[in-house]
Amino acid sequence: MTPHADPPRITGQPLGAPFEFGPPGVFTARFPDGAGALCGGGGWDPGEATDDTQMAVLVGESLLERGGLELPDVFARFRRWAAGDPKDIGLQTEDVLTSGEPWDLAAALHFQVNSRAAGNGSLMRASTSAVYFARSGRAATMEAARRIAALTHGDRAAWEGTAVLHELIRVALDGGDPLAAVGRTLAEVHPDHRARWSTVLAPGWHPDDTTEFNGAVRPCLGTALWAVRTTTGFEDALAAAVDVGGDTDTVAAVTGALAGALYGLGAVPERWRKTLHVPLPGYGDRVLRTADLVTLAVRLDDSAESHAGKNYT
Repeated sequence: MTPHADPPRITGQPLGAPFEFGPPGVFTARFPDGAGALCGGGGWDPGEATDDTQMAVLVGESLLERGGLELPDVFARFRRWAAGDPKDIGLQTEDVLTSGEPWDLAAALHFQVNSRAAGNGSLMRASTSAVYFARSGRAATMEAARRIAALTHGDRAAWEGTAVLHELIRVALDGGDPLAAVGRTLAEVHPDHRARWSTVLAPGWHPDDTTEFNGAVRPCLGTALWAVRTTTGFEDALAAAVDVGGDTDTVAAVTGALAGALYGLGAVPERWRKTLHVPLPGYGDRVLRTADLVTLAVRLDDSAESHAGKNYT
């Protein structure tokens, strides 16, 4: 199993950040020759990571430092980060993390009051946990994904989408074809949500088919899968994802997670690696660079073997 999912995913997200909430075709208009750059803009420095990557790093570091999944610790790290005034934070994630409610009630209470919590905020941070749980098998990685997602998202649609992404990354890291694994992965999705997920992950689905903004979990993952399915490389997949417009940083983050697991670190252009950096609000002046992220990915993969087979239900 190769430890290459994390840095590629993280380069995807800064690529899309400057185009967030832009119209379709925004990437091609900026880079007509197809040679995209981590250009910055919209309040972001070139190569600067947003909340997607920052939260993924926090999940990964918690898993390593605690020797496994300790949900109260992950939530406490999220809460500290949210209190650090990050440049970007999802509305429902912010509501949950700043509510003052305990870790095991905050998301459920938010969902109970608002009845809507199927945003893509749990999907966007899943790459590090997907690497960590990749050796544990399908059932364990999907259940871990659900539990981490439920810290901030009370809608089971978000849990199931994050579980699907975990499993497709696991398949890719194990040398398999994640596109071919969609059918058997959907069979593990909760029955109440299987039909809607089957629609958006179907081979013929296109981002234009959605009736939801791609800040929602279903079209976000659907777009990432479409981008990987309709292209032949890491950079092309990310360009296709960003060109859809909308919530471009998160769509690119999720696409980068899946395409990164499929194509590996070597597929990431050197011009992207040079400027990539991840500040961590709430954690002093910490800034992770590409070398730090590669080290994190390697440690996550190394740790995966030691806890393979554990039950996370």
